Amino acid sequence: MTTAHDEQPSELIPRPDMTFPALRAALARVAPSRLAEFQADRDMAFTAATQDGSFQPIRFFQIKWATEIEIERQPSLAARYQAALDAANSLDRDDPRWRDAMDTCLALHDEARSAVTDE
Repeated sequence: MTTAHDEQPSELIPRPDMTFPALRAALARVAPSRLAEFQADRDMAFTAATQDGSFQPIRFFQIKWATEIEIERQPSLAARYQAALDAANSLDRDDPRWRDAMDTCLALHDEARSAVTDE
């Protein structure tokens, strides 16, 4: 018999707002090892936005990290994504299972992106 305590939650945290502080705080909870990557991407986005005179690099940054967090905050989605990614990284590109794994990665990533952009 399974108890509620044994079950994995469907979400680790609520979906964060698309602000730098909210995304950073969410990432710190679901994937703290990626905080340095987040900061480096943020620095690049601000530099590109300044050079281009456009907010588009900042928007791309927000969508990228909101998508990454969306995957990580849902344990079942994260597990399926990681399994597909591991398969894609371990199979030869000539193996038909490689294409299946890549298609799964893309579909799961698109699912997460759609959830955070309402597209």
